[in-house]
Amino acid sequence: MTESIDALVEKWLAVDKNEETRNEIIALHKANNVQELEKRLSTRIEFGTAGLRARMEAGFSRMNDLTVLQASQGLAIYMEKTVKDAKKKGVVVGHDHRHHSKEFAQLTAAAFIQRGFKVWFYKELVHTPLVPYTIKKLHAAGGVMITASHNPKDDNGYKVYWENACQIIPPHDEGIAATILQNLEPWGWNYDLVSTSDLVSDPTDQGVIDSYFEEVEALCKNKQDNQDTHVKFVYTAMHGVGTPFAKRAFACFGLPSFEPVEAQILPDPDFPTVAFPNPEEGKGALNLAIQTADKVNGNIILANDPDADRLAIAEKQPNGKWVIFTGNQIGSILGAASYEKAIASGQRPERLAMVASTVSSKFLARMAEVEGFRFEESLTGFKWIGNTAMLLEKQRLNVIFCYEEAIGFTIGDIVKDKDGVSALAFFSEWAVQLYKRGVTAYDYLQELYKKYGYFVSENSYFICDDKKKIAKIFDRIRFGDENQRESGKTGHKLCYPETIGGHKVIGIRDLTVGYDSTTPDNEPTLPVSASSEMITFRLDNHTVFTIRTSGTEPKIKYYSELRGESEEQARIDLHQVVEAIGDELMEYQKNGLAKKKED
Repeated sequence: MTESIDALVEKWLAVDKNEETRNEIIALHKANNVQELEKRLSTRIEFGTAGLRARMEAGFSRMNDLTVLQASQGLAIYMEKTVKDAKKKGVVVGHDHRHHSKEFAQLTAAAFIQRGFKVWFYKELVHTPLVPYTIKKLHAAGGVMITASHNPKDDNGYKVYWENACQIIPPHDEGIAATILQNLEPWGWNYDLVSTSDLVSDPTDQGVIDSYFEEVEALCKNKQDNQDTHVKFVYTAMHGVGTPFAKRAFACFGLPSFEPVEAQILPDPDFPTVAFPNPEEGKGALNLAIQTADKVNGNIILANDPDADRLAIAEKQPNGKWVIFTGNQIGSILGAASYEKAIASGQRPERLAMVASTVSSKFLARMAEVEGFRFEESLTGFKWIGNTAMLLEKQRLNVIFCYEEAIGFTIGDIVKDKDGVSALAFFSEWAVQLYKRGVTAYDYLQELYKKYGYFVSENSYFICDDKKKIAKIFDRIRFGDENQRESGKTGHKLCYPETIGGHKVIGIRDLTVGYDSTTPDNEPTLPVSASSEMITFRLDNHTVFTIRTSGTEPKIKYYSELRGESEEQARIDLHQVVEAIGDELMEYQKNGLAKKKED
């Protein structure tokens, strides 16, 4: 039996000690806004492998002091039970500049302090990779970073890392979620405990940030060339925390100071100059950076997202036009650069490895075939990429590069998470070497395509915040219009489309129901999860595309790629398939789905 609105309101007011969020619920109740109260109070914010992420406002389904405190209590007890000497090892807590991030971090720390944990608490703003790095450096039991990354300004998030300095993967997410539900009554509500408890230390005082930049500097191989270069770089922090870290990374490499995009260089939680603080959105997000670069005759634009774990790059061409590289293109350049540097240092191809997510380009897989290094695919997200890299390292392989197409890159083994700061410096040094050869980064990419094949991709998304409609769309793709019932693990007869866009389907992998048409037993080799939608199709014209739901946004995403003999024809052929994804699979017009707004 569902609880009444009055009962839910009473339950909220009984435990929330924040006057602002208490008053929100009281005002909604007085206004008899039943619909809004149901949205906020009838369900709980879900804890998953991405931790928590939601809009900041009152309610059990939102990000606020209460839900952060409840999550931290559950996490503390679960960590205490599952990590040996967890209290002694301690937990790392960092935060970005978003509204309420500091308070969320303080309450997170307070929950752990009350359980007797050592807490490594960053008092100042940090970029996200510093939390997993600190876990690694101080051998902590785990960590929490308060950030919503590149989400809109009204959102915030709670990202959890484990003792291996990777984001959590199953079954930890389920264990933590269950323990949260067992510990909903607040133990206390003390923002100041981090300032008074003897259990708290700032990792900065332990030299952790200095150590991080020593490892960043170790990536530098051509400092003299960096110092002598005339390549001009322009940088935007996208109103986030990245600026001091990007500056120091440039200094570590001996690179000339970049030209800042002044209006976006300092942290601002309102992100006033961009509709979305996500450099992955393309030209719209980089308008000010392009204007700045044109003004100062810049060659290359480097853009971190607000928590500086992602990196976008654009380059001005000889004809004056700007090329904004996709995540896959940057991944191809960085992967090839990492390989060239490793071989130049005397390493053997068979001892090298790279990892990319399954929705990323197959370029590195093709390069591995040609050059003889190991390449592995993982599920989407650095929680999977990082853990895959660790398994390869156990086989005594040197994992030199990992990436996902959503502009997330890891150079070397500084962290097992994406890091926009170390990647920024590494790319810039490589650009200096390319310009010294007389080629641009775009020229270099074309050279790679000539050698390994032209890989063109077209990635985007449809917007849909109706979970039932999303389920219906994927059921139709999976079971057909008839949706016939039969015995088996799905309870329905699988009936995937035989052609898409006029091209024969030659391979299907469905990681939601656990089906792969290309394996002998039809079982996928990658992990299966019924909690999210994810289907990959291979077509007979060398197209591979994946459609999946987002864990943090109301989107159905698609990732498509085609390897062809020429770039122009490949783009034409791929776009025909992309149109069919919308028309034939999503039936986006019939289902009222909104397409991403293009620049």
